[in-house]
Amino acid sequence: MSEFFGNPHALLVLVLAGFLPNEIWRMAGLWFGAGVDEGSEVLVWVRAVATAILAGVIAQILVQPPGALAGVPDWLRYGAVATGFAVFMLTRRSIFAGVVSGEIILLAGKWWLG
Repeated sequence: MSEFFGNPHALLVLVLAGFLPNEIWRMAGLWFGAGVDEGSEVLVWVRAVATAILAGVIAQILVQPPGALAGVPDWLRYGAVATGFAVFMLTRRSIFAGVVSGEIILLAGKWWLG
């Protein structure tokens, strides 16, 4: 199992440099935004921008896959996106469910192919 997680020092650096600084801002956003109306124009715009960024990242991964994803066959990447989109539509437009299901298909397919 240690091969899967890698070097413990690298994980510690990842948590300290990547996770904790982001969590501080997320918690501050939750605290400051507790009384903001969910239907306000500003939050609708923020949600639209976040969705557009996610769509851009997915398009980038499909067209020009970075790093290890370049070794994943095109049909598997496109199949994972199609599955994610289908789950997104079936779960009343849950972005979380769509992204997670696409990742599961991608990981399972790559594991199956070896």
